[in-house]
Amino acid sequence: MGFADIHQTFMTRPVRAERSKVSPAGADWDEQKDAWGDVKEDEAEELPFKTLTQEQAQALRLKHPPISVWRIVGIQVLVGLAIALLAYLLTGEGKTAWSALWGVAAVVFPNALMAWGMTGLFRGMPAAAVLGFMFWELIKIMTAVAILAVAAVWVSDLNWLAMLAGLVGCLKVNWMALLWQGRTSQVK
Repeated sequence: MGFADIHQTFMTRPVRAERSKVSPAGADWDEQKDAWGDVKEDEAEELPFKTLTQEQAQALRLKHPPISVWRIVGIQVLVGLAIALLAYLLTGEGKTAWSALWGVAAVVFPNALMAWGMTGLFRGMPAAAVLGFMFWELIKIMTAVAILAVAAVWVSDLNWLAMLAGLVGCLKVNWMALLWQGRTSQVK
């Protein structure tokens, strides 16, 4: 999925049924547009919201089971070790493998810290859960930047390409987990 596909998917609005070019009050069509040129929509045009029964909610949970964050962190560790091993096999230098492991650490440790911080907290309190998510996301970003800064300062013969390969490889595990979850829900 390229940038154009993502833009197409997330940046366009669904097309509504035919609309009249003049509002009921007789205002001109252009006056109904906001500053971005989009048509202002009334609350009456909102899609209907359907509350699920307990059985429907349970069936939906069974159809789309959540993936454990700890499983994703574990897969990131395995992918990171594979990247470090591949870096060592390709170059024959231990410093290249260690550089790749610094990139892996910049993803795995912050993700594990956030998973630990978010697991089981704030159940039943949506506002606290949102604030908790923002707090742990900030901690995750700061930890990742700190690990990368430490690697840049302390490791004298850092192989930046290997570190970047470890970092990007572990970040891609998150996307692969989303794709895997989508496929398993379609199969069942």
